[in-house]
Amino acid sequence: MATITALTAQKQRRGRVNVFLDGEFAFGLDGLLASELRVGQVLSQEEIDLLQHQEAVADAYNRSLHYLSFRPRSEQEMTHYLGGRDVPPEAIDEVLGRLRSAGLVDDRQFARLWVENRESFRPRGRFALKQELRAKGIATDVAASVLDDVNEDAGAMRVGRKALPQLARLERDVFYRRLLGRLRRRGFGYPVARRVVDALWSELHPQRSDLE
Repeated sequence: MATITALTAQKQRRGRVNVFLDGEFAFGLDGLLASELRVGQVLSQEEIDLLQHQEAVADAYNRSLHYLSFRPRSEQEMTHYLGGRDVPPEAIDEVLGRLRSAGLVDDRQFARLWVENRESFRPRGRFALKQELRAKGIATDVAASVLDDVNEDAGAMRVGRKALPQLARLERDVFYRRLLGRLRRRGFGYPVARRVVDALWSELHPQRSDLE
């Protein structure tokens, strides 16, 4: 058992309170948690442990909100982020549960947004996207359902058109080699890449294409 002998506001971190037990500093608490305490209150070890657990969860949740403010995150990303900040595993599980309930962490939605972003700004083939999603911890079946809607031909065509200013004056063999290489590095399969390269070469050299 221990008695609360003082509750003082932290000077460096607003909204937090220092808890003193039996005349000595014991731990810091979020102000909301500390609002339930009073000087002279006697705490059992179980109550102290519960307060510290609640503090760990509250701190981890606030950290999570900050991390999510930059972009959506997968569950695996959140787990690695919190684990790297020495958040106890049981607190991580509780925080993830709260984030799921609030709709702030959703692997299916994350995968959908990741693919949409890639298609809009840096198109990639299904293979490359699948590898990226796997690295983010997205389940295979979730990734597959999202990737079903990817239009590889359209994405490869956007990549090809963007590269045309640097490739337009090249001879056919060099044009094909470089553009095919670029598309393959973006994860597009050979049939898709070849169709796009053929189409763009034909646009640039319609008369020569008719003769080849």
